[in-house]
Amino acid sequence: MVFTTYEFLILLVVAAVLYYTLPRSFQWKLLLAASAVFYAYSGLDNLIYLAVTIISVYLATRRMDDLLAEQARGLAADIPGENAKAYRAAIKRRRRRLMVLCLVLNLGILVVIKYTAFAVQGADAVFHVLAKPEDLGFFRFALPLGLSFYTFQSVSYVIDSYRAKKAGYVERNPFKLALFISFFPQMVQGPISRFGDLKQTLFERHAADADAISAGALRVFFGFFKKLVIADRLMPVIRALTAPGDEFAGAYVLLTALVYAVTLYCDFTGGIDVTIGTARIFGVKLAENFDRPFYSKSVAEYWRRWHITMGTWFRDYIFYPLSASKPMIRLIKPARRLLGDHIGKRLPVYIATMVTWFATGLWHGAAWNFIVWGVLNGAVILISQELTPLYGKFRSKLRLGDGKVYGAFEIFRTFWLMSLIRVFDVYADVPRTLRMFGTIFTDFGAGKLIANGIAPLGLSLADIVLAAVSLAAMIIAGAVSRSKPGSFNSVTFRVSLCAVLALAVIVFGKYGLGYDARQFIYNQF
Repeated sequence: MVFTTYEFLILLVVAAVLYYTLPRSFQWKLLLAASAVFYAYSGLDNLIYLAVTIISVYLATRRMDDLLAEQARGLAADIPGENAKAYRAAIKRRRRRLMVLCLVLNLGILVVIKYTAFAVQGADAVFHVLAKPEDLGFFRFALPLGLSFYTFQSVSYVIDSYRAKKAGYVERNPFKLALFISFFPQMVQGPISRFGDLKQTLFERHAADADAISAGALRVFFGFFKKLVIADRLMPVIRALTAPGDEFAGAYVLLTALVYAVTLYCDFTGGIDVTIGTARIFGVKLAENFDRPFYSKSVAEYWRRWHITMGTWFRDYIFYPLSASKPMIRLIKPARRLLGDHIGKRLPVYIATMVTWFATGLWHGAAWNFIVWGVLNGAVILISQELTPLYGKFRSKLRLGDGKVYGAFEIFRTFWLMSLIRVFDVYADVPRTLRMFGTIFTDFGAGKLIANGIAPLGLSLADIVLAAVSLAAMIIAGAVSRSKPGSFNSVTFRVSLCAVLALAVIVFGKYGLGYDARQFIYNQF
């Protein structure tokens, strides 16, 4: 079920009405039922994968919790020192085995479904290089809705349950755990929630609150506005600019990078607005996933502001454990001897960063362009970190300081650097991306872009004007909400603004006869 459909709106309205009319003890159960309906709409067979995740996670984490309780009882019996240490180690090994088995099962499902076709294609390519024409055969599993997101959310819950120091962390009600894993607003594209945070409001009983409901509704309609009025209006430009052939090369590649950056932002943040707004209508608070990323002054800062919950997931469950692991610590001494003190002591950080970004790219898609995109991000971040002292000397010598002009330059530089790296998302494969990127330097052709105008791009002048006005309205609304936090606190004003946004979506939204309600870009991940 896609957010931008009548079915979703019907589900949202019906669920919200029942949520606040039924006894409050039924509220979380109603959310579970709504989540089941939402997910079943994508295909009943997909429920099998979701059920396997829920059941396996519940059984593994409950048993891990039981073992912690058993350990506490055993230690309370005054086991002698050495025996107590061996006892704790034995319990830890049993808990670790449960964690590993659960992770292997659920990550294995993700890997098999999402990456089998990619692996087969890679193997076929190797066979062809070895002059063996036989193909392994091509096949692709249908990707269940939200598989990456609910798997990662489940993985974090399993790991956090293993890391718990005492019993009581895990959810012992299997249906409440099912709701945490399958909560329908965040199934499409996140945010990736942590159990310790989400349980604070997900299972609570909520009275109807006009302030929360109006704030949530406004966020939902603002998300629809960004998605249907801006992102889907600009999407034809992306399709035209990236169509087969090299007609739109040179300066058009820069235009592609610019338009795609704006389109992806409005598409993704629009979906997140619908997610957070929907949850807010039910009194549930989800983590924010964006914090003005286009105002970032470095790539590292950009990724602290863009898709925040994904970044923190990879940081907490891949980067930190890997960089601080025993093999990495043991690597430092010989590395310092062979590579020098500075590089040697930072080698674990280099390796962990590149592994993390390789995994991030692979998570975004089973294709080499996503892998290259991830590796480039990691490389740029490491290079930037290593050159920080040089930046400082450069700024000091030129007396640039921290003024607004240099800050604006840093924002401009970061925006275009990230936009050009993201070009790997857009074109069909890595060779074509590199070829098109090369034309910026070999065949810029700015005159062709100016002469042709917007006619070849699939948009009318009215579309361009409407997109520009809508973007300006979005930027102004964001600036006002930050500079004057109380500007949107009036329930009456929120309701009025919801009506205005709804009218704008109805009149200017890209839908209607012959229109295919497009999936959000991040649905594919």
